[in-house]
Amino acid sequence: MIYHHIALNVPLSDGLLTYVHPEALPVGRRVVVPFRNRPQVGVVWAARVEPQIAAAKILPIQEVFDGEPLLPPDWQALLSFTARYYHYPLGQAVFTALPHGLKEPKAVALPQPPLFYRLNAIGRQQPAPPARFRKQAALWAALAETAHGVDMADLKRIHAQAEKTVAAWQQQGWTDCTAEIPPHAAAPRHTLNEEQQAAAAEIQTAFGRFQPFLLYGITGSGKTEVYFDAVEKVLASGKQVLFLLPEINLTPQLLKRIGERFGDVPLAVLHSQTAAGKRTQDYLRSLLGQARLIIGTRLAVFTPLPDVGLIVVDEEHDTSFKQDNELRYHARDLAVWRAKQHNCPIVLGSATPSLESWHKAQSGTYRLLELTRRGHAAARLPVVEILNVGRLKMDNGFSPQALKLLQQNHQQGGMSLVYLNRRGFAPALFCGDCGHTFGCPNCSAKMVLHQRAKQLRCHHCDYRQPVPYKCPDCGNQDLTAVGFGTQRVEETLRLAVPNAKVVRVDRDSTAHKNDWAELYRQIAGEEIDILVGTQMLAKGHDFARLNLVIVLNADGSLYSSDFRAPERLFAELMQVSGRAGRADSAGHVLIQTQLPDHPVFAAVKAQDYRRFAEQALLERQPFSMPPFGFQTAIRADAPTFAEAAGFLNEIKAELELLLPENVACFGAVPMLMVRLAERERAQIFLESPSRKDLHRAVSLWVQMLQQNRQPNIRWSVDVDVQEM
Repeated sequence: MIYHHIALNVPLSDGLLTYVHPEALPVGRRVVVPFRNRPQVGVVWAARVEPQIAAAKILPIQEVFDGEPLLPPDWQALLSFTARYYHYPLGQAVFTALPHGLKEPKAVALPQPPLFYRLNAIGRQQPAPPARFRKQAALWAALAETAHGVDMADLKRIHAQAEKTVAAWQQQGWTDCTAEIPPHAAAPRHTLNEEQQAAAAEIQTAFGRFQPFLLYGITGSGKTEVYFDAVEKVLASGKQVLFLLPEINLTPQLLKRIGERFGDVPLAVLHSQTAAGKRTQDYLRSLLGQARLIIGTRLAVFTPLPDVGLIVVDEEHDTSFKQDNELRYHARDLAVWRAKQHNCPIVLGSATPSLESWHKAQSGTYRLLELTRRGHAAARLPVVEILNVGRLKMDNGFSPQALKLLQQNHQQGGMSLVYLNRRGFAPALFCGDCGHTFGCPNCSAKMVLHQRAKQLRCHHCDYRQPVPYKCPDCGNQDLTAVGFGTQRVEETLRLAVPNAKVVRVDRDSTAHKNDWAELYRQIAGEEIDILVGTQMLAKGHDFARLNLVIVLNADGSLYSSDFRAPERLFAELMQVSGRAGRADSAGHVLIQTQLPDHPVFAAVKAQDYRRFAEQALLERQPFSMPPFGFQTAIRADAPTFAEAAGFLNEIKAELELLLPENVACFGAVPMLMVRLAERERAQIFLESPSRKDLHRAVSLWVQMLQQNRQPNIRWSVDVDVQEM
């Protein structure tokens, strides 16, 4: 009997349990084992191990999925590193990385590789079908002209009866078929400008070795074309490419461009809105090497790839790459680790790089590539105007100047974007007589008024209640909505610009799978005059007709206690400003603020990232704040804040003399949202200029947290914390 370590989706420190089987199983094999009297899926992590408990207590493996491909050693190494670095149970990390179908205790159907057909030597000696049989003749020509073969999907586009016709020719011995994927045939080359050519050439010098690049290009400078040029070369060599995006809503526009450029490349798309079955199949196609170009959001960083030759991370600064619960990994950082593991280049692209990446580029750890002008020959950077609205009379967030610009732009045939800063006001209900505001009973947040649904909703725990008809404190029935959200902005615009087609873009209006594709179709058809939205519209989109951007409530982020707030605001404003004037028409951006003298606005007005980054780094360096130092947050939640803070402070007191000298450990403080879903939250920050010493300290903390478990307290660890 052979003993095995099996990775299970359980909250144990290493997530590995010992099971027995008559034969040694290969590492990476999926199995089913009993755990607490229930069958659970596991992954063989090690075979022929020495058991640490009595053999009589070790249970047998119940089922082995022999017909499935093994999860490869490099994938296991990635998950082992992830679990260590983020101080998370290995078994749970493994199951975070698996798609739904591979978490089920049953075998999965393997994707069938596409077959590629072509005429063989015998077929080429046969006469082609007569010209009057037009579709058969076109089919024959396609099979005759190809050097590597054509798959059935493409053949069916030529002739609906291709399958039947090709089968008949195959029976005659005229055609051959193969499952070998043909190399990508380069499309007619897109003409790159000098800067783009230089950046693409530099990336190509690093093929076959690890080299991180930071591609810093102003908005609209054509970073995607640089990516595509490198991607094309890698695909033509027969290798795989992993392309990571921060948001699902960027996928449809990118997929359209990829279809035009890489139509012959087997593609896998992995994000949370992909149906579970298809996601599992695309995951397996990637693992088997059937998919050559893999596009996805942060979770796609865990996709097993046998032959990756390039990794691209677009909008690398975006906070969406950081998972904010359970396994709190950063996909960008893991992508860099994977590139080193696979000995291939990685390109991190952004118009507003994270200060961590910028600092690495300045210090030589990353190679900096710059695009300083817009890709479209006629396009220019927009004119940015900072408007002090401190003493202006506002109409639901709009200054008179903003409404006038929107009206004029509509009359002139332009398209506008009204951007509501994501930390802006959401409309809350307020009693003017006694001052009562309607807060969520479960969270330390105001309920948001949804007028069309006639509900108050908490946007954190999703608690809902009907809009009350009177104040519960004083009985006043004249309740007032204060603040403004996308719905109220939309209604204001319909009154101010009555002939304009106004479309609101937020979580509610883009909840369904095809909503983004329909939005792009409407914009391409010039059916939309004014877009209203939040950060979902701020990045990555390329709308040629858009030439005016109005930013409401630009100051919201600056009142935060998070030291990264100015960096995030600058990135948001630069990104949303960059949506304007990307084609022939000049762009105009109006940013409304009550703090016009803040350095962030001066840098945005100048469209000068370097100026902002240099100033921000100078401010952070004396205090060893990231990127000059490293941070981890230890968090706890309990029925009351006192319990959560007390739990953390007691452990801090026990560890004080054991932590490395250069690790600072502060007392427990409330999280920015202290109450969430009926529980109250506290956190302790660990900081150090040494990543190694910080991880030693975090390991001590985790050991102590595990030894001091309490039934009413939950805890978590957030390494390289991004949100305070």
